Amino acid sequence: MPKKRETIFIFSAHSDDFVLGAGGTIAHYIQQHKKVKVIVFSYGEKSHPWLKGHITKKMRTVETFQASRVLGCSTSFLDLREFKFYEDYQDCKEKLHTLLEKEKPSKIFTHSHEDPHPDHQAVHKITLELYDQLTQKPEVYIYSVWNPVSFRTLYPALYLDVTKTFSVKLKALRKFTSQRIHIAYPFILLLYRAVKDGFHIRKRFGEHFFKIR
Repeated sequence: MPKKRETIFIFSAHSDDFVLGAGGTIAHYIQQHKKVKVIVFSYGEKSHPWLKGHITKKMRTVETFQASRVLGCSTSFLDLREFKFYEDYQDCKEKLHTLLEKEKPSKIFTHSHEDPHPDHQAVHKITLELYDQLTQKPEVYIYSVWNPVSFRTLYPALYLDVTKTFSVKLKALRKFTSQRIHIAYPFILLLYRAVKDGFHIRKRFGEHFFKIR
């Protein structure tokens, strides 16, 4: 019997969060021949209020799948309403729970509880609820998007060398052409974090996460 490929899940509140928070790590795991599945909770249709919702959804879907192809991961959407995640999640929690039971991921990466964005906090809460219900418990790690530093995190840290994949992360990020203004700030933050985390492990670029389960 061939050995089953290790499966890793990335939970992403919006279409670009998984690239911002863990893009180098996703590409790193793909190069190690692991299977990475991204779950995007919302299309982010409120990001362009001057456009009709279905137009924004289509635009952001195309960008997300393009970025996913660059990284090598597979991606699916839950289509939850922004700022209504926990409410809408009740209608799809069984589906997501069934998927996790089937895939049996070794790791789940999700949003930090310190992130000020309410959708990111909702995804964090949902992740922990799902974890409690799973038969086979994966390791759970948190990543940061809008919180520049972590002040209250006392969990064990995971550092990964993304020197060879940081450029892949940036290439994937450039696929989100509709988010160029929003990404301007995170881009500077990304570079700072990558250098800082790389220095911690004596590599050029790194990404780090906190293990909460």
